[in-house]
This record gives sequence, structure tokens and C-alpha cells, in this order.
Amino acid sequence: MNLAANPLTLIGASAVLAIALTLLVSWLILRSTRGKDAMMQEHMQRLAEQQAQLQGALGQIVTGTQSGHGELKRALNERLENMSKRLGDSLEQNREKTGESLKTLAERLALIDRAQKNIEVLSQEVTGLQALLSNKQARGAFGEIQMQDLVKTYLPPSAYDFQETLSNHTRVDCLIRLPAPNDDIAVDSKFPLENWRTMNEAPDDAAKKVAAKLFTNAVIKHVRDIAEKYLPAENISKPAIMFLPSEAIYIDLHTHFPDVIEKSFRAGVAIVAPTTFMATLHTMRAVMKDAQMREQAHVIQREVEVLLDDISRLDERVRKLDTHFGQSKRDIDQILISTGKIRSRSEKIGDLQLEDDPKEDAVTEALIATPPRITKN
Repeated sequence: MNLAANPLTLIGASAVLAIALTLLVSWLILRSTRGKDAMMQEHMQRLAEQQAQLQGALGQIVTGTQSGHGELKRALNERLENMSKRLGDSLEQNREKTGESLKTLAERLALIDRAQKNIEVLSQEVTGLQALLSNKQARGAFGEIQMQDLVKTYLPPSAYDFQETLSNHTRVDCLIRLPAPNDDIAVDSKFPLENWRTMNEAPDDAAKKVAAKLFTNAVIKHVRDIAEKYLPAENISKPAIMFLPSEAIYIDLHTHFPDVIEKSFRAGVAIVAPTTFMATLHTMRAVMKDAQMREQAHVIQREVEVLLDDISRLDERVRKLDTHFGQSKRDIDQILISTGKIRSRSEKIGDLQLEDDPKEDAVTEALIATPPRITKN
């Protein structure tokens, strides 16, 4: 048993040691004073009795200490079990919460991974778009394809042609055919990106002014080229359309260079961006639908006139048929009168009673009895 873990046991051991030391001292004194009298012996006897009493008390203390130690041990075990149970429950709850947190974290990481992939794809597309826009020919093809997609989306296939050759032997990017009496509309795609980018990236006002002059000259040149190439052709209406595949360039023109817009209108060319081009195509489609409705209205009017003629002929034929039915009814009435007379006469004949003639009966019986002979001539 560990004495240091139980204070009562330590006290008892200390008392036993003290008693042993007392007895040792008494024995030494007795040895040195053997010649004393009986009083000393009596004193030693009392000391022995006290020692026995102390030993009994010490035994009781040790027994009580062992009993208290057992109860303490049981209490400690119960507390340890309760603590272990609470600790286990807490660990289980923490494990579940940790699992849920890890699951949520995995989902968020998956979302972040997909977003990262989308960003990478977008970055590649942006890089490809930059490479595309850096090439002048590819940039022109990009604007032309965007214009074609808008036309295909908002107009019926019969209303347009791409890369159509006009009467003056020039080829236009798109020719929109409006219903008569309107003429066709020429659409050409232009993309002055380099001059516009140079103007926006100018380091100071002077450089920006020079770049702005180059940009406006480039736009006016495109307008002039469209007017000179397409408007002189036959059946081409004003204004022709110059398609800019950039909203930013279009906004800059209307905001900072309104004189360029005025010059383009005077030249017979309308500059449009994707949004304004969509609105223009909507208007053209409305004109086409209106023309179709007017054409269909004429067709419906002609068909109604033909239908009225058919109704008139049908009415005449029904009247004739009604006349025939009236004559037939009169004929049937006459037939019914005749059949009534015949029926009444038949009834009168049926009511007559014929008398029997005895001579005729005798002749009839004779003929039956002796049939006539057939002779040969």
C-alpha cells in the first residue's frame, strides 16, 4: 500500500515509530539502571500497557483508513467513469461536427476548383480573343461573323444574303431585302480597334489628341468607302449600315465625336453597334411582317369575293331545288288522292256478298268427275 497516498496511514506509521523509539529509550534506561528499585519496573509495566493500547488504537486507525480508502477508491472510480463517458460523448460530438465541417469544406473546395477551372477557361478565351483582335484580318472576320449571327437571329432566311454582288460589281458583307416598294439595304462590318486603342492608351493629352484625330479619320474613311462602294448600285436604299462590333467604340463616337456621326449621316451611312443593330433589325422585321399582312389581306379579300359568288350560286340552286320539291309535293298529294280512291273502292268490292247458283255447282261437279277427252284431228 502506498503510504504517501493516504495521510491517515502515514500518521499511524509515525505513531508506531514513536512508540518503538520510546521503548528503545526505556530499554536503554533500564539497562543502565538495573540496580534501581521496583518503582522503575512498575513504570515500565505501565509503559508496556500504554504501548498495547496504542497498538490497538493504531489497528483501529489502520482499519478505518483502509475502509475510507475503499470508499474513496469507489468514488474516484465512479467519477473517472463519468468523466470518461462525458469525454467519449464530447469526442463523438466533436467527431460528427468535424465530419460535417470536412464535408462542407470538401464541397466548397470542389466549388472553388470548378470556379478555378472556369477562370482558367475564361483566361484562355480572353487570351485567344486578344490574339484574335491583334490580327487585322481576324478582327474583321470576327466583326463580320458577329453581324451575321445577329442577322440570322432576327430576320427570316429569305430576307438577307451574305457576300452578295451588287449591280456595280461590288460585293457587300450583307444585303437585307426589304419588301416592295422599299429598296435593299447594304450592311458592311468595320472594326477600327487599333486607332481607338491607341487613343485610349495615350500617355498625355497631346498624344491623345493626335490619336483621336487618327481615329476619327479612320472612321470617316470607312464611312466614305461604304458610301462610294454600295450606294451607287441599283436598288440600294439610304442609309447603308456600318456595323461596329464594339459598344465601347460606338459610345465614344456618340459621346466625344458627334461631328463624325453627323458626317456619316450626311454621307448616307448609319453607324450601329450590336445593340442598336438589333433594334434596327427588329424594325426591319416589323416592316416585313406588315408587308406580309397586307399581301395576305389582299389574298383574303379575293378569296372572300370568290366565296360570295359561290354563296350566290348556292342560293340560286337551293331556290330551284325548293321549287322542284314543291312540285314533287303536289304530285305526291295527287298520288295520295288516287290511292285513297282505289282503297275506298276496294273496300266496297270486299263488302259485296255473291249468291251460290245450284246449276253452276252441278256442272262443275260433272266436269270434275268426267274430264273432257282430247281427240286428234
